[in-house]
Amino acid sequence: MIVGIEGRVEVKEPTYLHINVNGLIYEVNVSINTSNAVQEKEVKLLVTQILREDANLLYGFANKSEKKMFDTLLKINGVGPKVAQAVCSTFTPETFARIVASKDVGLLKRVPGIGPKAASRILVELADFIVDGEESPALADHNEAMLALESLGFKKEAIRKALAGESGDTATLVKIALKKLQRL
Repeated sequence: MIVGIEGRVEVKEPTYLHINVNGLIYEVNVSINTSNAVQEKEVKLLVTQILREDANLLYGFANKSEKKMFDTLLKINGVGPKVAQAVCSTFTPETFARIVASKDVGLLKRVPGIGPKAASRILVELADFIVDGEESPALADHNEAMLALESLGFKKEAIRKALAGESGDTATLVKIALKKLQRL
């Protein structure tokens, strides 16, 4: 099992790299975010290897959190490497964690290859997705705001809708959500 690759970039495209490792050139599929992160000729990437009957595919990642996001998405029934790579290209791991926490189907449907059913299934199965084993500060603020609003008697679904796509510290999020919830 190949878990990493280090070498010289021979070809760089938005969705793949050709990496020369001591004269052997590998094609490594990458997200647009990873492709943008590769600025030098020498590169070191984390890799997920997918062996199929008709192909031996390598997917490369600039950081652990993007690799974790990709590997986690692959575990979901109906999500293959192309869709997982599209999610990695569309969202950073931190943004994806916020989308999962707020159960925002609309944002997830923006990813090519993900429809309403797939988006709902991903959000249900990844309810506890956390980047790098710890909550990002933005996700922690979102969770604290949700708890505060729940303690005031608002329903979880209404809170999620009110907080969808919003950012800020806990106090700001609570104020924004209260304004939206008062209109309902």
